[in-house]
Amino acid sequence: MSVSAEILTRSPLLDADEIEGEIGNIIQNRRPMDNVSSPTIRAMLNDHPLPKGPMPDYVEHRQGVNQVGKLSAEAVVREYDAAVKEIEALGVELADAAKKCEAMVAGVHSMVGEIKELAANYREEGKRYFLQIEDCSLMTSEVRTVCEALKKKIAAGSSLAA
Repeated sequence: MSVSAEILTRSPLLDADEIEGEIGNIIQNRRPMDNVSSPTIRAMLNDHPLPKGPMPDYVEHRQGVNQVGKLSAEAVVREYDAAVKEIEALGVELADAAKKCEAMVAGVHSMVGEIKELAANYREEGKRYFLQIEDCSLMTSEVRTVCEALKKKIAAGSSLAA
């Protein structure tokens, strides 16, 4: 018979204080004699320890709540409070990541400016080479024209001398 079935069969009125006492008795009776806790209880304690310390200051026990209710409420609110602390820590991590991202974006904008400046410099250098090549071409054409004119003068002077 399970622990809960045993409690329900022995407690017909289901009074919370009586159930609490019954649970305590069953745990005492089922505990091994050598004062070592049972493996299932030990595993539960090692797998997920309850948060320790005082209860959060935004809650307090009300009058008339039995011990089981108080302990249950404390356990639940401590779990929620632990989750809240993890959520807040996640928020801090997210804010740090956002700052890093903003710094990276600022760095990217700076690099984009540098890239635009580099592109403008390359454009100017390309234009300079373009003009230099055309100047050389014009000079070469002019040299050819002068050479042809000189050839014609020389040829005209030789035909006159002969």
